[in-house]
Amino acid sequence: MKRIIFLVFRLIYRIPGWLLKIRYYNKHLDTTSFEERFDFTQKLIRKVNEKSRVRIHCYGKENLPKEQGYLIAPNHQGLFDALILFGTHDKPFKAIVKEELMDVFVLKDVLKMIEFVAMDRSNLRASMKIIKNATKEMSAGRNYVIFPEGTRCRKQNQMLEFKGGTFKSVMDAKKPIVPVALIDCYKVFDNNTIAPVDAQIHYLEPVYYDEYKDMNSTEVASYVQARIAKCIAENEHRF
Repeated sequence: MKRIIFLVFRLIYRIPGWLLKIRYYNKHLDTTSFEERFDFTQKLIRKVNEKSRVRIHCYGKENLPKEQGYLIAPNHQGLFDALILFGTHDKPFKAIVKEELMDVFVLKDVLKMIEFVAMDRSNLRASMKIIKNATKEMSAGRNYVIFPEGTRCRKQNQMLEFKGGTFKSVMDAKKPIVPVALIDCYKVFDNNTIAPVDAQIHYLEPVYYDEYKDMNSTEVASYVQARIAKCIAENEHRF
């Protein structure tokens, strides 16, 4: 909480302009491109990161596929996860998020602006429709972020079990999966301090269709999670 308050004070002169721009884009979704709105959001978040007193250590960007239309699959540690992704992943992406986020003040407007999709896991029919649409968009070259744990793990650099359903859209699209290891991102907002902190993001080598085509979704989930767990174990004490 202290870091959020600290950021508000450091960026107070920019916030009114950002809010007006977000409102403008949401009124003109049909006449502005997704890329334009994503670029604005990315610049906004990178300015937030710059002022947050977080040292971001990014590794493996060279592993990102040249071909667009892939699934970014990170472990989930907290609020900073989205910020570090926007700060380090240069190409536009969409995301499937928890429905509860659409009730959060201001955040709901940002998510609408960049076309992030809220999924109600209790509504199977609606969930299947969202997955089918993600498959269609990935096939057409749109990158997606989905957190395979479904919710954040509150045990520092540990993980919850990855859910197989996360990978159904990318498997149907026959597109690459990029495992992403987030390390110490929980420290940014969970530790009630404004002291400088280090956070790591590792883009691991992609898992291509030929590698997972004979697996079911549960096996893919376990395989991706094992890759991320190995990276965390090797790097969590780096800083």
